[in-house]
Amino acid sequence: MLSLDLPPSPSSPELAQANRILVVEDEDLIREMLVLALEEEGYEVVTAIDGRTALSLLQDAEPNDGEFPFNLLILDLMLPQINGLDLCRLLRYRGNPVPILILSAKASETDRVLGLEVGADDYLTKPFSMRELVARCRALLRRQRFSCLPPTPTPVLQLRDIILYPQECRVTVRGEEVNFSPKEFRLLELFMSHPRRVWSRDQLIDQVWGADFLGDTKTVDVHIRWLREKLERDPSQPDYLITVRGFGYRFG
Repeated sequence: MLSLDLPPSPSSPELAQANRILVVEDEDLIREMLVLALEEEGYEVVTAIDGRTALSLLQDAEPNDGEFPFNLLILDLMLPQINGLDLCRLLRYRGNPVPILILSAKASETDRVLGLEVGADDYLTKPFSMRELVARCRALLRRQRFSCLPPTPTPVLQLRDIILYPQECRVTVRGEEVNFSPKEFRLLELFMSHPRRVWSRDQLIDQVWGADFLGDTKTVDVHIRWLREKLERDPSQPDYLITVRGFGYRFG
C-alpha cells in the first residue's frame, strides 16, 4: 500500500520542534510506518485507529493559550465508527483550524475535490511514498507557522459593500459580518488588495498556499466557489469574483 523508503534526517530540526501530529489510520502496518517516519523527523506523534477516538482526542485536549493541541492531522478516509470525511467536516464546522492531510485509496478527481471541499488542506493517494508524505507534512507545518506570525499593519480594504479589516481578520458583506476560513480570508485580502488584476491558479497557489504546495490546483476552484457563496447575491452569476476564461480570476 505504500513505499517504505524512509526519508533522510530532517534538514531543518527547528521545523519539527514542538510539533504534535495526530495520525488516524486503522491499518496497522501503515500506521506503524507513519509513526516511525515522523518520529525519525523529530515530531511527536499520537495515533488513533478510528474516527471516534480521534474526535475524542481532539475534543478532550484543551488548547493552551489559544493553541490547539495538534499541529497537523493525518487522516485516513475509510475509518470505523466515524469516517474521515465526516470527521473533517465536523472539525471545520466547529472552527478547528488544524491542517489536515487526507490519505486515501480513492484516487479519482471527484474524491480529491470532495476531500478538499469538506476542509482538508492536502490529499495524498495510496500507495504513496513516505518521502513525499513527509515533504507534504513539512509544507503544511511551515505554512501553519508562517500564518501565525503577527500581521504587518494593513489599511482597511473596501470594494462597494464588502469591507475587509486585515488587523481584525474580519469581513462584512452588505453590512453583515461573515465568517471566513484562514485560506478564504487570505484569498479575499489578496483579491481586494489588487482589484481587477487577473490571477492564474498557479499565482494564487504561490501567494496563498506557498510555493512549496504539493496538492492539486483544483483546491483554488473549490475555495473560489466557497468565496462566491459568501460574497455574491447569486453565486451562479457573480458580480465580484469573475472568471476570466483561459487566464484565471479577478475581483471587481
